[in-house]
Amino acid sequence: MANVAILYCKKIQDHSCIACAKCHKGMAERNGEFSRYGDGELQLVGMTDCGDCPGLTFPRVKLLTEVAKGLGRSVDVIHFGTCMKLAMETADCPIEFEDLKFAVEQKFGCEVVLGTHSY
Repeated sequence: MANVAILYCKKIQDHSCIACAKCHKGMAERNGEFSRYGDGELQLVGMTDCGDCPGLTFPRVKLLTEVAKGLGRSVDVIHFGTCMKLAMETADCPIEFEDLKFAVEQKFGCEVVLGTHSY
């Protein structure tokens, strides 16, 4: 089983989707980046925003993993939502994904994936 957390873009999340409905559907259907899990069991541990610009994602990941641990849950994989991917590609998001991915994986010991669904 993979314990998954999702971060979404604070600026555009509710402009491109409401209540992360696309992420929930993508996870259930194994669409987009969720296809990597095949038929394996997935558990959504938590969702939160990226921390807002100018790039406060690392403290949000820290808080998310601490809260999950306090509730007796672990985070195996963090998906940066498709809305974050789009913000990085088209909306001048300040996140340098490869640098942040490396730092998060080193500090928190979980995999980081860019993207969730393909909708």
